[in-house]
Amino acid sequence: MLKLLSVLAASLLVLGAAEQASAGTVPFTGVLTLDIFGLSPVGISGSGVAGVVGEGAHPASLSLPASPFAAAGQVVPVTDPAAFPIEGLVLTLHNGAGQFQGGVLAGAMPLNGVAKVCLFKACSNASANVSVPLSPIGSGGTRTASGLISVTLGGAPWTAGVAAIGESTRRGFSHGPASNTSSTVGASGQLRLVTPIFISTNIAAASVIPAFGLLDLHFVPEPSEFLLVGGGVAGLVLAGRAERRERTSAVHTASIPSSSVDPKRKAGAAPRVGGVS
Repeated sequence: MLKLLSVLAASLLVLGAAEQASAGTVPFTGVLTLDIFGLSPVGISGSGVAGVVGEGAHPASLSLPASPFAAAGQVVPVTDPAAFPIEGLVLTLHNGAGQFQGGVLAGAMPLNGVAKVCLFKACSNASANVSVPLSPIGSGGTRTASGLISVTLGGAPWTAGVAAIGESTRRGFSHGPASNTSSTVGASGQLRLVTPIFISTNIAAASVIPAFGLLDLHFVPEPSEFLLVGGGVAGLVLAGRAERRERTSAVHTASIPSSSVDPKRKAGAAPRVGGVS
């Protein structure tokens, strides 16, 4: 028992050290998704190292570097006849640096770049285009691009709470492996930030287009933390097995009544064991 308690205490110290290590920086993988009404969601994968301020794995603030999420010339077909003359989009963008804080994490992270709106024909052979700046997404404000059609785009900061455009909503969240917010940036913690995107055009059938940005982050520990935590868990397993063997031996020995052992029993035959099957 003392051996098991000693290993448990050591493992808790190891886990605590790993958690403290995530309080400064923590690696992440993730997906930035643009979900525009009427179009298939566009996902952009990325990875990097986030800065964290907080106690242990509870983030009081979170900072993301610029550009782990980037796309160059990503084509998004538009097949809805009601959207004519819009036939597609070409996205060229990257995220700017982001800073989020508060009990429910929220803050600005702009998307820098443009969406080229392809008119009358598919983007590979479009006869006219309108380039719409994307910088309001994730930061706020509006930008308007004019040409054969006019497009206005408005945005707002990101939140782990709820983003809404009219009656359309998307919900963010933050939790660890056991859905515990105190372990968000611990091993296998997850964070979803959402932001509303308002799009309007001078096309009657597409005068208002609701859209959302979703940023899904999955936090992973450094390889050294895996080794530390794995070593602590392995120690617990081995100590637990050793203690179970000791207990099992004691129980089996104590459970063999002296009356059940027949001195005339043939060699190799097993005695009856009382209370153990």
